[in-house]
Amino acid sequence: MIDLWNDFFYRPVFNFLIWVYNNWTNESLGWAVICLTVILRTALLPFMLITERNRVHNEALIEELRQVERSYPNDPILRKEEMRRVLKKRKVQPWAKVVSLGVQVVFFVLLYQVFIRGVTGDKILRFLYEQVDFPGVINTNFYGFELGERQTYFWPGIVTALLLLEIYLEFRKRKDNLTRADLAYFILFPAFVLYFLWWLPLVKSIFILTSMLYSYIIGWLARGIFRKKKAH
Repeated sequence: MIDLWNDFFYRPVFNFLIWVYNNWTNESLGWAVICLTVILRTALLPFMLITERNRVHNEALIEELRQVERSYPNDPILRKEEMRRVLKKRKVQPWAKVVSLGVQVVFFVLLYQVFIRGVTGDKILRFLYEQVDFPGVINTNFYGFELGERQTYFWPGIVTALLLLEIYLEFRKRKDNLTRADLAYFILFPAFVLYFLWWLPLVKSIFILTSMLYSYIIGWLARGIFRKKKAH
């Protein structure tokens, strides 16, 4: 009987991770995870570019929707139809972000399973393809940190600090005053992320940190390109 999760998701990802570990990273599992994360994000790059294009377009879209609200304050039906027309004209495609986030969540779960099931010799042999060389004892040390270690603050702290900075910069762009809900989000969401990553194996923080940095770099480049096109 075919096990869909193991045969089509877990084993292919696991074997590619071991192959990267054997061939690209000088037998460093931490760098193998980083390489695999970059490969995953690159595969999702078309969806990310669509999302960034939408973000640039949304700057004008938000103002246009506000204008619709001001123009039809007492006619909700006409206001709704006009908003639908504006959204269609702007070609908003929220599905791209959903697809990208969905794939990353699946990969997050797969990576978690790799460390829960173990990366010792007998566990590796159960899932390793014949084409992939057996790596022997896996090096899980990453610059003095054990990738399977839990309840550590250093790497989760870096992720949380970046998240706080990102939220702060987003709030600075807003022209309206911040609400109590905004302040609660600014404090509670990063605090939840810190606790969540503190509870999980350290490798999850490495994955998320790599993914965040990749998003910042590509997002910065993409927004520059799309803004130039919009200006022309």
